Amino acid sequence: MDWDNVAAEDVIEALREVEWSTPPRSLGEFFSRFAFPRSFSKWKSRLKCNLYYYRTNYFILVIFVLGLALITRPLAIVGAAFTALSIAFLNDSFAATFNEKLIRTIRLFSPHVAAKMRPPHMPVIRGRSAARKTVYVCGKPRWVFVVIFLTASLVMWFSSCGLLWVLYALLTSLTLVIVHASVRTPNLKARLNTFREEFRAVWRNYSEL
Repeated sequence: MDWDNVAAEDVIEALREVEWSTPPRSLGEFFSRFAFPRSFSKWKSRLKCNLYYYRTNYFILVIFVLGLALITRPLAIVGAAFTALSIAFLNDSFAATFNEKLIRTIRLFSPHVAAKMRPPHMPVIRGRSAARKTVYVCGKPRWVFVVIFLTASLVMWFSSCGLLWVLYALLTSLTLVIVHASVRTPNLKARLNTFREEFRAVWRNYSEL
């Protein structure tokens, strides 16, 4: 795959639609074969490839750095967890799985309440892109839960007087992600995995026609 022709918007869209339960890559693979890119175009291509391929590792890295920096501030740690949950809700697969399991659990205690939490019926319109389909959580658009958890995390950070420290920790974790994605050389396994996921996506779109 020629990552030079992939726009940043396409990478964000792919991260939003990719399966959230993908396990992280091994530490041996994550910390091997580092080299500086030879040109700016090579750097952009490598950055986009690694951000997509090591997405789970980078997510864990950000959460680990935040947790380590806020270990003496329990409220700030809970706020960081809420932030991670709000970011996870931006992924279609995670939001759909969370909604399904939560409704299934509530149905065990109150089927009537669970029925009300079902998403509204959406008419099928021929030619509409599936990527633009609205994702619902507990009968509400997922952005409602993203805003709720982000607001709760900000309140907890302010309450723990650690907002500035959180920003430093977040900036440090994002810097580590960018540095690793810039110097980690894409291996053959990453390229083959990308081709396989491309084929699955094309086959999925073909079967939906």
